[in-house]
Amino acid sequence: MSSEYNYDQNSEFFPFFVLTITSLITLPLTYTLLNAPSDQSGANKGHQITADYTPDNADIIDTQRAKQKRKELRLKRMLTAAAGWLVIGYMVYLMAVTTRTSAAPWDPWSVLDLSMSASEKEINSRYRKLSRTMHPDKRQPNPALNETQESVNDDYGNIVKAYKTLTDEDIRNNWIQFGHPDGRQSTSFGIALPQLLVAEGSGKYVLVFYGALLGVGLPWLVGKWWYGMQQRTKEKVYVTSAGNMFREFNERMDSGDVAAAVSSANEFKDIFDGAHADTGLGKLEGKLKAADDLAIGMSAKDRKKLDEIEDPARRKTLALVWAYLARLKLDDQTLEVGKYEVAPTTLRMTEAFLSIALAYGFTAPVFSAFHLSQDLVQAIPPSSARLPLMQLPHFTPNVVKSIEQSTGKKEHLSIQSFMALPAEQRRTLAAAAGLSSNNLGTAEQVARQLPLMKVEKAFFKVQGEKYIIPSSLVQFVVKARFIPPGSTNVPPLNEKDLLDIDPADGDLAAQKQEPEQHPIPLAYAPYLPRDRAPRWHIFLADNRQQKIAVPPFTFGMFDKKAFDDQGKPTFDVVTLKMQFQAPPQAGEYRFQMHVICDSYVGFDHKEEAVMKVEDASKALEVDDDDDISEPEEDTIAGQMAAMKGQTTADPDKPKRKREPKPKVEEESDYESGTDEDEDSESETDTDTDSDDE
Repeated sequence: MSSEYNYDQNSEFFPFFVLTITSLITLPLTYTLLNAPSDQSGANKGHQITADYTPDNADIIDTQRAKQKRKELRLKRMLTAAAGWLVIGYMVYLMAVTTRTSAAPWDPWSVLDLSMSASEKEINSRYRKLSRTMHPDKRQPNPALNETQESVNDDYGNIVKAYKTLTDEDIRNNWIQFGHPDGRQSTSFGIALPQLLVAEGSGKYVLVFYGALLGVGLPWLVGKWWYGMQQRTKEKVYVTSAGNMFREFNERMDSGDVAAAVSSANEFKDIFDGAHADTGLGKLEGKLKAADDLAIGMSAKDRKKLDEIEDPARRKTLALVWAYLARLKLDDQTLEVGKYEVAPTTLRMTEAFLSIALAYGFTAPVFSAFHLSQDLVQAIPPSSARLPLMQLPHFTPNVVKSIEQSTGKKEHLSIQSFMALPAEQRRTLAAAAGLSSNNLGTAEQVARQLPLMKVEKAFFKVQGEKYIIPSSLVQFVVKARFIPPGSTNVPPLNEKDLLDIDPADGDLAAQKQEPEQHPIPLAYAPYLPRDRAPRWHIFLADNRQQKIAVPPFTFGMFDKKAFDDQGKPTFDVVTLKMQFQAPPQAGEYRFQMHVICDSYVGFDHKEEAVMKVEDASKALEVDDDDDISEPEEDTIAGQMAAMKGQTTADPDKPKRKREPKPKVEEESDYESGTDEDEDSESETDTDTDSDDE
């Protein structure tokens, strides 16, 4: 048995091959693009906060921001997928319009219009019948059907050939078994290439190309995709990076410790690779050593950690992070570019580290991760050098320190505290600090656009129930308004907006209705080379154990518009809800509620939250206004009461009220106190009566 190779001389089957190869690349690529996790920090984007301010190195920041946007858009993958779909579409078009020139296989049964099970008698009868009508002597060509004498002769010749084939037992068996009168034939291999491409001895090169494509290129591409999937976590962080940060974790970490931990991520090696890892490192460290520790927020412990790092890429990363936070001028274009290039990656790694910290539940590293996130967004030094006013344009460390010294306050001045000062006093303080009236006006304009959340009310409840009982599904409801610093003409609070009325039991449409989703303005972060949508994280902590009792719930969209289309605050009350299971024992549980914004410094809020869990028997009690009559004798309840030896109600007797059962309270591990140095702004009580609020 021989082999025969045939080429696609007329390009009839070549589109099938191209379609298959292109689909193997395009379909998985399209799937990854459609199912790629959205960037939560930049998702649900609102409008920009306007300001007439240009920071230092604005050209570098804009370039890095454009580069980051291209990276987030996955432009190369999108273009590759689009080109793949164009090729697929064109191949489908060619498959539809190309005429197939290959002749259909000759079939003797079809010629005689018989089935393969026809007997010899049926074959002879059919042949004689066709001979009487199809013989050239008895059939004249029909010009209307484009018939010629030659075509008539050919038709009758096929009939004779088919008859001889089917009446010869050996030939007939060969047709049935092998589809050919001569039996088994040589194997034919079709190569989906026009013969033009393999003419004059070039065929071997084309075959080598095919072998490299199918034997090397395609397996390499699939392997790279699979390995890339395996070496990253669900948050798209290298598994090795997660392991490095895990080893750096401890339960007492400040912002500097978190910065050192995230610098161990391998993502930074993609930025500083090979010989360029330590380029300019000596100059960079010299700038840091020459700077004042308090001015850049570095402590002796932070200095020691930097000096102990041996890996040049990690050491350079951590040094650039501190330079970015301190807005340190490096007098080197390459280092300046690197300073702004590491900031978005450091922010992403900080969010990944937060997931590790939340798994342990200690409050110190969680707070430090949130605070470092705020510092990175606003480019503000951490620790004691954390100056909230530096978030405003034109406010340098010297200007802020001068203003704070003039006010005589020991604590750093927040934006809301500064904007709460009389306008004349703000102008006087700014002038004394060397800030012009125009620059002060720009800063005030930005401050009046910042989304400062004010918590109006917070309470616990169980939907549709009056009391919270052990192990019930509890909702912690927070009612808040966005009131930017320095806002005037703030409307009074409507008490009805603080109610949280449950939908009726039978109203399924209201119960399934999803709340509206409205974005918040993008964070004002002129030094961060990316767009950032601020988010608010609400969680309950146990201060006595220094652990998180209820993990954070994150909110980036709200049920009402906090700002209109022109960016002006609406002062509407928004509702934030977090749901969790109540403790298994009755008692009074004291938590510390924390509301943390991950994009602004000084916008955090905390207050005490008290949850009263009643004994399960409390749910069976009724109020004084609720009358319950005894069951009548002819009811099932009445018959059951009679079987228990209880009397049924006399219709003429007045209805009696069920006596309440004594309340049972137990102390639980959830109960916690409040630190002496933390002043609660308000006390939150349990509020579960939705109809009476």
